[in-house]
Amino acid sequence: MARTSTGPIVLGLLVLLAGSLGAQEPSTSAAYPIGPKDLLEIRVFEESTLNVELKVADDGTIDLPLVGRLLVRGLTEDQAAAHIKEELERSYLQRASVTVRIVEYRSQPISVIGAVNSPGNLALSGRWTLLEALTAAGGLADNHGNRVHVLRRAQNGLSDQITIDLDSVLVRGDRRYNIPIFAADLINVPVAVEVSVFCLGEVAQPGAVVFKSTDHVTLLAVIAKAGGLTERAAQKIRIRRQGPDGEVAEIQVNFKRVLAGKDPDIEMRDGDVVVIKESFF
Repeated sequence: MARTSTGPIVLGLLVLLAGSLGAQEPSTSAAYPIGPKDLLEIRVFEESTLNVELKVADDGTIDLPLVGRLLVRGLTEDQAAAHIKEELERSYLQRASVTVRIVEYRSQPISVIGAVNSPGNLALSGRWTLLEALTAAGGLADNHGNRVHVLRRAQNGLSDQITIDLDSVLVRGDRRYNIPIFAADLINVPVAVEVSVFCLGEVAQPGAVVFKSTDHVTLLAVIAKAGGLTERAAQKIRIRRQGPDGEVAEIQVNFKRVLAGKDPDIEMRDGDVVVIKESFF
């Protein structure tokens, strides 16, 4: 890849971005280079016996009736149609009107990985949407997260990642988020794992607080899930965090400043321990 986008696309801009990608059609039939095993639909207006569906051979050729073998590997639909037209008018027809349509994109299949029941490569047949691709991959596995990432590469080598909230598609049924899927797209459904944070001291429900890894786990979210601070709670909170070297670091936070938005709401990690002591004032 020549470059990668700076990060996942915010959902508020998803529709605009999906529209722009659709306009580029990085892997749709308009710019898609025909390859081995692709299935082509060929139509010749002047000769119905040439209206056929043919699979491209491993060497990139097709065997067209009345014409013989033609090399179509690397051509777009329009280029392949022009090539067939030229051969027909040279050897068989005085005038030929030819169309070529890619029925199945087998040389550049889409890939579905992560929390689906049948991950792997899928031959793209016609025009698919995100939901159709997930269904073809056996549907979502029980341990799926609430987001899906679509990595798309354009013909110019640039790439973009589209991040979609699955609830927008599956729960709210918003069609704008059920985006079209193109050949060579990579669909990643991250697995949701549990993130446990331990809340000790002056909270309503001390103990382990469990989130999904796809949730936005912050200090305020942890305290809220633990029932909030008690009336006796001190405003200074300590977060104990074990590093990769086994050493335990301690982060001090002023709860009142975080709640007011004056200090950042710290992202929590699995295994963090939040200690809220009793105030003596």
